Amino acid sequence: MGRLSGKVAIITGAASGMGRAAAKLFAQEGAKVVATDIALEPLEETVKAINESGGDAIALKLDVTSPESWQNVVDQAIAKYGKIDVLVNNAGIFIPKGILETDLDTWNKVLAVNTTGVWLGMKAVIPHMQRNGGGSIINTSSIAGIMGGPPDGGGAAYSASKGAVRSLTKHAAQWFAKDKIRVNSVHPGGIYTGMVKDAGFESYEAMVDYIKNFAPLPPHAGDPMDIAYAYLYLASDESRFVTGEELVVDAGWITR
Repeated sequence: MGRLSGKVAIITGAASGMGRAAAKLFAQEGAKVVATDIALEPLEETVKAINESGGDAIALKLDVTSPESWQNVVDQAIAKYGKIDVLVNNAGIFIPKGILETDLDTWNKVLAVNTTGVWLGMKAVIPHMQRNGGGSIINTSSIAGIMGGPPDGGGAAYSASKGAVRSLTKHAAQWFAKDKIRVNSVHPGGIYTGMVKDAGFESYEAMVDYIKNFAPLPPHAGDPMDIAYAYLYLASDESRFVTGEELVVDAGWITR
């Protein structure tokens, strides 16, 4: 028996990085995975790998900023698997511009994906969880939603968006606890993903060399699977008494 046996999980941003790692891990632990992303081709490759390994997953294109796109994903998930037990709001973008450099289009784009996408996902899924008698929602924030400086990479909109996710998670945890819906946030520190590479770190070693000045626990920089295991705990019944919490996975960065 896997830790997620019998559960149906929607994971956003599952074509790469932390979302891809989570999709594979969830399937290994017995979940039926609805893997979603705006990038359909690499998403389908992820799902193919899961199914060839004996898992059960489907790939659905999702624009997290679109209510209609969310409704389509939820409808197809229900049609295929009959219920939704877990939602992992993992999709996100990063644009390294500070307050003075950020233009309104950049601000709106980052907030639309990182914050509005989380709200729309919860709005689409919660009614089904209420009818199903409960569920677990995991929202990806960041240590940039807790502290400023290097953690947000100079991205003002990114920092604001992740702080909003942190607060929105606590709001949802309060309002839907009566429905046995748990809502928690995960706060990654330095995790080497494609998004980080695009931000200028050309290798894992280069990221470690930078982050070791802030995160004291070796290896200083993390792997997507480090976050996938955090998602797994919050998705499983092992965390049945946990809601509204901030699970920080950052090699001790915020202890500074």
